[in-house]
Amino acid sequence: MKCLQIIKDILSKGSKPLSKRSSCKGTSVALGVRSRIIILLSLCITLCALLIGASNNSPVKFADGNLPDYIEFKIPAGWPKPPTNIFAKNKLSEQGFQLGKKLFYDPRLSKDGSISCANCHQQFAAFATYEHDFSHGHNDQHTSRNAPALFNLAWMTKYHWDGGINHIEVQPLSPITSPTEMAETLENVLIKLKSDTAYPKLFKAAFGTEEINSQRMLKALAQFTGSIVSSNSKYDKVLRGEASFTYAEENGYKFFKANCAGCHIEPLFTDNSFRNNGLEINTFLKDYGRMNITGNPKDSLKFKVPSLRNVALSFPYMHDGRYYSLGAAIEHYRKGIVTTQSTLDPLLANTFNITNAQKYELIYFLNTLTDTSITRNPRFAK
Repeated sequence: MKCLQIIKDILSKGSKPLSKRSSCKGTSVALGVRSRIIILLSLCITLCALLIGASNNSPVKFADGNLPDYIEFKIPAGWPKPPTNIFAKNKLSEQGFQLGKKLFYDPRLSKDGSISCANCHQQFAAFATYEHDFSHGHNDQHTSRNAPALFNLAWMTKYHWDGGINHIEVQPLSPITSPTEMAETLENVLIKLKSDTAYPKLFKAAFGTEEINSQRMLKALAQFTGSIVSSNSKYDKVLRGEASFTYAEENGYKFFKANCAGCHIEPLFTDNSFRNNGLEINTFLKDYGRMNITGNPKDSLKFKVPSLRNVALSFPYMHDGRYYSLGAAIEHYRKGIVTTQSTLDPLLANTFNITNAQKYELIYFLNTLTDTSITRNPRFAK
């Protein structure tokens, strides 16, 4: 597809690797050029999404009549219906899921064969990056943002911290082709997949023929990542009457509902909006978040509200991984908010009035959002 070549060209010309140090200090990136590149990339990826959507209109035909084992995507009881049906034109099947899982863990999707999707999205860390502010990419370069956790993607319509991608099937294009991440081309990825005798059979089982192309690869990845649903934490069990909060957890839950639920709405623990939460700007990265995509100054310093599910496992926190503990992140809301920023979210105009006891009770509650049914589930493991 021509748009994929455009994306590759933009990434190769416009990306600047960060220092190989985990703490970023040095010369700042030129925001104007970077913003234009990101906007162009977003437009190209959106075009690809439209083309993929158009290609999905043609039903998959299984010449030998061996249909895959289709799976029903189940919405947890009491949860809202996803805003879009990500499997409407990419019918979820066991074979498609297994193919997507194999691709997710396959380092051959990267240029030097050393980096898979799972390198930055580790199962035991709720499919985020454990203990790293920025992920390590090709040639040990660092990305410019903390890798977000991958679960409950079916309830999202925009992906990444800045919402620059609006189609789950297109999302993998960014890390695969980014020079600082996997640094590969789709052409080379497909060549490598076709040279593996196992893949043609897997593609046939999922899609009806042995043809290996980018659309099918992206569909399979979406079937795997889109199936990761986190809905079985202690918090969920309490709501279902299967468990009880401790005294501290209950107090933390009450504080949460009174002070945090305006943005981190139950049961997803996010409203998937973009907000400025008053972080001091990183003078090296000069990352203006959503504004890099929209070009609108009103979106300056706005980043996606992350889900607090599995938050105890997904540290460090914020878009740049600046806080390595829940306590430090809470301290930001107690006394670290930069109130002079014009785009600061109105809900944060006043800092938290929270005692040390309430702080630790809130942490106790947040720990109840850990869901081992995804972090220890062999179904999602390599």
